Amino acid sequence: MIEILLIGIGSGNPEHLTLEAIKALRTAELILIPVKGADKSDLADVRRQMVAEFATSPQTRVVEFAMPRRDTGNPDYLAGVEQWHEMVAAAWRTEIVSHATGDCRVALLVWGDPSLYDSTLRISARLAEQLPVNVRVIPGITSLQALTAAHGIPLNEIGDSVAITTGRQLRDHGWPADIDTLAVMLDGECSFQAVSSVTDASIWWGAYLGLPQEMVLSGPLTDTGPKIIAARSQARARHGWIMDVYILRREPLQQRAG
Repeated sequence: MIEILLIGIGSGNPEHLTLEAIKALRTAELILIPVKGADKSDLADVRRQMVAEFATSPQTRVVEFAMPRRDTGNPDYLAGVEQWHEMVAAAWRTEIVSHATGDCRVALLVWGDPSLYDSTLRISARLAEQLPVNVRVIPGITSLQALTAAHGIPLNEIGDSVAITTGRQLRDHGWPADIDTLAVMLDGECSFQAVSSVTDASIWWGAYLGLPQEMVLSGPLTDTGPKIIAARSQARARHGWIMDVYILRREPLQQRAG
């Protein structure tokens, strides 16, 4: 049976790889690297560098493939994601059938951790409907861990809850009434603008965390939000891509109620 290794690689800093991840790379027989076009070549380069440094077995084959693009114009978001998952699973299947033999160990390098706002586990489930595969997850450092480390802050307040959500959810539904700390991921539109009326809110933002081009900003949302918008726009224009994440926090409910 083919073993699929979903290896969490954190934010792309090789020093963030766990020993388990390095061992998995060294034992992989086939490594698949997705390529998203020239404008995002840096993303493939990060994976290439990790593979070159840690996948030291001469028997390991490295195969690059064109990553299918999601149709962002589809008005039905969930249907568009499902369609994209199917396309990626088909791309994986094509490469595995073409390059894997027998009980092959196939590795894919996954940003952050495969369990947190990433599609690879769901795509692997689709692949398992088409091929006899066993999926193993090697956990990685999440972007939220890298963010809190970069700012030197705890994720949660004492005895308080944290909600992990997306930019889309924040735009569509606002700040949940019973949650004081929000961790926001997958936000390409600076959706914190939707809650800029929360005058006691603070934000901790980071982009390219752990990489040489790392950027961090923090402070009151009303003051820092515009700075993040400008910095984010400039960085995206300069690099062609951006991966960022942020935490929003406001005064505890009991203080606001008092």
